[in-house]
Amino acid sequence: MKLGTRRAGQPGPPDGGHGQPGPPRPPQQNGAVPGERGKQDKSVKRGNWGNQIEFVLTSVGYAVGLGNVWRFPYLCYRNGGGAFMFPYFIMLVFCGIPLFFMELSFGQFASQGCLGVWRVSPMFKGVGYGMMVVSTYIGIYYNVVICIAFYYFFVSMTRVLPWTYCSNAWNTHDCVGVLDGNLSSHAALNITRLLNATQKRTSPSEEYWRRYVLDLSDDIGNLGEVRLPLLGCLGVSWVVVFLCLIKGVKSSGKVVYFTATFPYLVLTILFVRGITLEGALTGIMYYLTPQWDKILNAKVWGDAASQIFYSLGCAWGGLITMASYNKFHNNCYRDSIIISITNCATSVYAGFVIFSILGFMANHLGVDVSKVADHGPGLAFVAYPEALTLLPISPLWSILFFFMLILLGLGTQFCLLETLVTAIVDEVGNEWIIRRKTFVTLAVAVAGFLLGIPLTTQAGIYWLLLMDNYAASFSLVIISCIMCVAIMYIYGHHNYFKDIEMMLGFPPPLFFQICWRFISPAIIFFILVFTVIQYRPISYNDYIYPTWAISIGFLMALSSVICIPIYAIYKVCRSEGDTLLERLKNATKASKDWGPALAEHRSGRYAPAFSPSTESHLEVQPLQPEKGWSEAAAAFPVQGSNGSAHSQDSRL
Repeated sequence: MKLGTRRAGQPGPPDGGHGQPGPPRPPQQNGAVPGERGKQDKSVKRGNWGNQIEFVLTSVGYAVGLGNVWRFPYLCYRNGGGAFMFPYFIMLVFCGIPLFFMELSFGQFASQGCLGVWRVSPMFKGVGYGMMVVSTYIGIYYNVVICIAFYYFFVSMTRVLPWTYCSNAWNTHDCVGVLDGNLSSHAALNITRLLNATQKRTSPSEEYWRRYVLDLSDDIGNLGEVRLPLLGCLGVSWVVVFLCLIKGVKSSGKVVYFTATFPYLVLTILFVRGITLEGALTGIMYYLTPQWDKILNAKVWGDAASQIFYSLGCAWGGLITMASYNKFHNNCYRDSIIISITNCATSVYAGFVIFSILGFMANHLGVDVSKVADHGPGLAFVAYPEALTLLPISPLWSILFFFMLILLGLGTQFCLLETLVTAIVDEVGNEWIIRRKTFVTLAVAVAGFLLGIPLTTQAGIYWLLLMDNYAASFSLVIISCIMCVAIMYIYGHHNYFKDIEMMLGFPPPLFFQICWRFISPAIIFFILVFTVIQYRPISYNDYIYPTWAISIGFLMALSSVICIPIYAIYKVCRSEGDTLLERLKNATKASKDWGPALAEHRSGRYAPAFSPSTESHLEVQPLQPEKGWSEAAAAFPVQGSNGSAHSQDSRL
């Protein structure tokens, strides 16, 4: 159907399908005038979030993950307690929030996933492929951690937690439980067993973790057998993720109302219970007491910068993907500040929850808090579960704790899977695959489950930690640095600032302009240098990884970074031009279809001069008989009562 603009004085579009002109309406946003329909501002082809709360909750669930609970509190007490907060928040302001805002605005402006956005400079599309590789690695092992949390959640549904005593078949003679026999009345023996290097205490929770749940093998190359309980839980976790994403952001946007908010309720319950315990104040003081001399230590600043960078999920592709489902004029500047601060506040809050319980446990054992403090899987599946056995009704607290871990993990996993699915669907881009997006989601979920099976073997924890330490470490820093350079210096900061002004109605604040151009790239480079200098070969407890395993780790890290130069060379070779310089210019120049996805938003320098090549990439809203006039008013400029044409983006 060919549509034109109506003339002044012509009857308006039918209202509600009854054939009568609609009554005059008050002024509406996005450039509409009285009597005219406001723009729909929705992508019929890709879909949008149901409302902005869904996007904010999803992004909070994505950024707030397991690391907020099991890594930040440990980093804080190890790096000077309260003094660590100073460099932490400095890095948040100068690196975390600016990078977060950049990725959200990047995805929202183009309404494309981590591959489609690189129409801005096609030579750098390898950055998008690198993000996909990183998200694939993280998605594989992250769901294995969730499946272990599922396992602990299920086995906690009993009267006595199975890691409470040392009387089980899997326990050794070195096992000393805090509730076994008359141990609590023999403090001297307690301290001797804990501190004597010749007779190191192993807790029942540690032996349950190593000898029963994992049935740990002696080497990373000795896979042993698949742990069937873990395999079953892995299947459960992938089924849950798939069902929540079965309709893309339409379904996951509803699920996050629960998955992103309930962990805060559980944290609060555990916090209230923790601070009422004897010794809790000691643990909290250990967590917060500032050691100001450590601020001068470069390692403290490096840890702060790294934690901010990895915690917010920068360079994973998830932020770009989630923002691509926003409406074009959404205020992502506001969202980036809210989400970033919420993420960091959650980390600090979780520290109180963890250290109040650990302080209670240290007081019970008569040892220093440092003897029971741990991080990573050691905190989540050994130290904290053991502390929970000391509480009345311990199964209840265990169920709550592991349910919280499951929800924290799922919030991140949703975005990792959606990142991969969106990138695939956007890249193919035809109607056939868009209609079958559910099957793409299913295929990615099945592939993720199959690739995760080796991580459920007896050597699985070795491989999981190898992927965690190498697949998503310095490669993320390199990807993020190249992204900053490509947008600010290849595409041009003036162009990008104009794009943001066109989208938000105001240019990015001067502080963000300076950070994007100078400060944030410098901090990212500092993180990279710090990571290289502080590098130590990976180990797990007393196990030292062999050289061949570390080589595989480096290959995983390089596999994401290598996408960037490979695709750049490919693009330069395929570009037009007689000389190398001409080819480089054409390869880095923004493609003709770069810009807002909807035709109604393409004003100014993006005003379409339609040709078959550009028309195929722009989404023109389809007209349906029952709402044809409203769609027409939304998708095309109309003439107002004064006879002059009004752009739908007149405020720009």
